[in-house]
Amino acid sequence: MRDIITLECSECKRRNYTTTKNKKKQSGRVEYKKYCGWCNKRTSHKETK
Repeated sequence: MRDIITLECSECKRRNYTTTKNKKKQSGRVEYKKYCGWCNKRTSHKETK
């Protein structure tokens, strides 16, 4: 039931992380604050297609 998703930095638009999510519990797109190596700071990372 868990699907692999890709997370994209909201500032530089680079796809930095992959993770999994349970589609039954989280139907919308997820957003996490994670470290971006290109921005050198913690930024918001959103789920991409």
